[in-house]
Amino acid sequence: MPSQVLQRREVHSPPARIAASAATTDGVHLSTEHFDSWLTERRTANTFRVDRIPFTEMDGWSFQEHTGNLVHRSGRFFTVEGLHFTEDGQPHGDGPPSDWYQPVIRQYEVGILGILAKEFDGVLHFLMQAKMEPGNPNLLQLSPTVQATRSNYTKAHKGGDVKYIEHFIGPDRGRVVVDVRQSEHGSWFSQKTNRNMVVETTDEVPLQDDFCWLTLGQINELLHRDNVINMDSRTVLSCLPAADTSAGALLSDTELLSWITGERTRHCVRTERAPLGHLPGWKRHTTAIEHEAGRYFNVVAVSAQAENREVTGWTQPLFEPVGPGIHAFLTREIEGTPHVLVQAKVEPGLVDTIELAPTVQYTPHNYAHLRDEEHPRFADSVRRATGDRIRYDAVHAEEGGRFLNAESRCLIIEADDTDAPLDPPPGYAWATPAQLTSLVRHSHYLNVQARTMLACLNATKTRTR
Repeated sequence: MPSQVLQRREVHSPPARIAASAATTDGVHLSTEHFDSWLTERRTANTFRVDRIPFTEMDGWSFQEHTGNLVHRSGRFFTVEGLHFTEDGQPHGDGPPSDWYQPVIRQYEVGILGILAKEFDGVLHFLMQAKMEPGNPNLLQLSPTVQATRSNYTKAHKGGDVKYIEHFIGPDRGRVVVDVRQSEHGSWFSQKTNRNMVVETTDEVPLQDDFCWLTLGQINELLHRDNVINMDSRTVLSCLPAADTSAGALLSDTELLSWITGERTRHCVRTERAPLGHLPGWKRHTTAIEHEAGRYFNVVAVSAQAENREVTGWTQPLFEPVGPGIHAFLTREIEGTPHVLVQAKVEPGLVDTIELAPTVQYTPHNYAHLRDEEHPRFADSVRRATGDRIRYDAVHAEEGGRFLNAESRCLIIEADDTDAPLDPPPGYAWATPAQLTSLVRHSHYLNVQARTMLACLNATKTRTR
């Protein structure tokens, strides 16, 4: 094949075009320096309000008589019910106790998290939405072009159309760049997945209010700011294809997959449904369902208003953690190749026992009553990191449609052999970013926190080139 043809294919390959977009920090529609004023304008253009309310003031939601489960009268959207988790065999580190009850969100529908891409002046841009979610600490964050459950885009709520949904379903959608089902929070959802998509179009796309075109370079810059890029955007961005630079990995791809399979095999996990109204250790009050120890999370109710949503006013339950979390990747160069330390984390709501998680993923408040040595492994390495060793540090919120004020400090930290040995303890392994990018092309390998951290890692690599 002629060399000029090979070069042309390389330039126009998805990884090359994505890399070019990541290297472009000003877009044709909105410059980075004008982004803040645009977002402020979108925030003031509409009325947003969220109020906590008693459970009895929720419209359409009620507790079932016999189970105490919290359900919607339509039978759609989601339910809050109980879950009983048990595990036999080897310990699994920072996870639930081996016999554990908790409330959980059960949502059978597979939603669409879709980002529309289009080339302007030879550079890929991505259509992002300034979307209000009732659980967001600052209400308005950048979401994917489409962030909708099946109930939303089939209009079970009897509201307006989901904008741009036609680009992601049906025969006339554009060229698919990413299409993979990924898990949501395994600690709070029961086997919930969403379809993560990036679709490129060559059609004219009318620009609606609350939407803007940004290059990947601009999005990566915004990922360094607190609470701007929402969780759904982060998980989709983590799935973007990249050039294969997996040479030099401590574990070969086959060895890494074998390690994951071994971790899934050594944990014997069982989950079963339990009535929400009869969960040991949990009590329901007028405004909250909470654990008697004052730890973990609460189930609360809110009333929300947003003039630019498909439905402008509604009520719903939300899960509210008792404090902010910490998600951290420890990184090392091993024989000249960057690696990150991942853990095989058991979570009650996962489909397949474990998924790869950040090195450290925990809520410090839940461990405040314990000695430091009883905190999760490597938490001390994160706590004592300072200065140049911290390569990335930002606060990001979890999914604001189901979780209230659920923020986590996301950190990427350069480690040494004292912090993170090359021969890590059971349940941990070194992997290259390229290996994680390869795994995230498939379902149920990286949990949602690890996908956020992968998006942050990619943003950090772009900034330091």
